[in-house]
Amino acid sequence: SMASPEDRQAFENQWLGYTETYGHPELREEIAATYETAKADDILCFAGAEEGVYAAMRVLLDREDHAIVVVPNYQAAETIPLEICAVSGVPLNPEESWALDIDRVKNQLRPNTKLISINFPNNPTGAVLGRDRFDALVDLCRERGLYLFSDEVYRGVEGDPAIRLPQVGDVYERGLSLNVMSKAYGLPGLRIGWIMTREAPLLQKLERYKHYLSISNSAPSERLAIIALKNRERILERNRALVNANAEKLGTFFGDFPHRFEWRRPHGGCVGFPRYKGSEGADRFCEALVAETGVLLLPPKIYRSELMETPQDRFRIGFGRKNIDAGLNVLRHYLQRA
Repeated sequence: SMASPEDRQAFENQWLGYTETYGHPELREEIAATYETAKADDILCFAGAEEGVYAAMRVLLDREDHAIVVVPNYQAAETIPLEICAVSGVPLNPEESWALDIDRVKNQLRPNTKLISINFPNNPTGAVLGRDRFDALVDLCRERGLYLFSDEVYRGVEGDPAIRLPQVGDVYERGLSLNVMSKAYGLPGLRIGWIMTREAPLLQKLERYKHYLSISNSAPSERLAIIALKNRERILERNRALVNANAEKLGTFFGDFPHRFEWRRPHGGCVGFPRYKGSEGADRFCEALVAETGVLLLPPKIYRSELMETPQDRFRIGFGRKNIDAGLNVLRHYLQRA
């Protein structure tokens, strides 16, 4: 319904042979338009964000290298590089709204450090790095010649657009910006992700590695992604409104049970990381809840980190869907009975 007559005709008459490994030229043009400085030649498409993470880590890192990863994280950010080389974690500080201490990053640097991996808005905390710290991190990477891999899949659904960070690929010549149609755009079924970087030889290596993975993207998905990106402001506005409304509902809900939960509204994204204060612990609470009601919260035991201790009294809750009231009502009745 959002398609122009030309885009609808292109979709309905889409040839179902192999597509280009880099991604359809028109798709890459539309993706490039979401950046300040990118050209289509700076974009390489993948089958979702996960393939982009995997390819980047495999191409950039060797056994002799060292990488630094922010914790907590989207788990592939640490598990994939850990299969390749030495990895150090730097924790976000819950006492400072999950801020990243740049001095702690500096303290983890080694002579063989090659890459720093970040994720803001962060999954699962929803933290957005302050602009001064973001700039300091870019300066640090530039000074040391490090790659900065930035998972930006929740960019666009910040609670306050004023805190939105630049995309790393726009501001740093050795930056890699990862994004996808799945998160902020809410279209995970398309399986269209991408990496933007201005380092052309690196992008070529990534393209060659993709030949061992998906080879090319789904042609119908590329056409649908083109239509979505042409309507990106309409889609993002809808999704921001949904996420902000759901965050308000969660705030009200957790406020009604202060003896059970500690809640801080995330700055961005649609995942929260509340602390559970009940005596049985967060794991048992989540297990009993899904067994007795069917409401699924993600317990801390399935999100351990190989790099450092992670909070064992916090669980992950998603609030990116429009039917959140049904789940909250069941959860409320469960807590009231308990």
